[in-house]
Amino acid sequence: MNAVFGLVGRSGSGKTTLIERLLPIWAARGLRVNVIKHSHHDVELEPAGKDSARFRAAGAAEVLLASPYRYALFHELRGAPEPGLDEQLARLAPADLTLVEGFKQCAIPRLEVYRPDHGHPPLYPLLPGLLAVASDRHFDCPLPLLDLNQPEAIAVFIEARLALARPPAPAPTEERP
Repeated sequence: MNAVFGLVGRSGSGKTTLIERLLPIWAARGLRVNVIKHSHHDVELEPAGKDSARFRAAGAAEVLLASPYRYALFHELRGAPEPGLDEQLARLAPADLTLVEGFKQCAIPRLEVYRPDHGHPPLYPLLPGLLAVASDRHFDCPLPLLDLNQPEAIAVFIEARLALARPPAPAPTEERP
């Protein structure tokens, strides 16, 4: 199984922003990283009048929208239970690492993104198994406290916890006369 690491936190804590800052770090190291973002909202991926939305509204179970730039698979649950994290992970192409935003009750290695200035209590007392807290402020915390403004250090922390191996550097090519 590919390495999986989760980021949890309250809405507006900076989970997405942290992931945006981590991705280029790992891309520069040659790692392929997937992301799963969980949402509790009904996500509308294309406006109602567009073709794929019309097909879904007409009853299609799945619609694959393809272009020269990307593709998206729309799967309508139509009352079926939401697939669990394992099922979602199985849908993804292989990667060195898959980051998971949300799915806070799943037993995967994860850290909390927490901003004390938002006025909400942290989640770590309620979520056993968290490995660390990333925050923009120092506060007393029984877990390792990572600086949210130092994504490189957070990347190193995650790599160490997952024993994530970096891809080998390409072998130098010999020039022939």
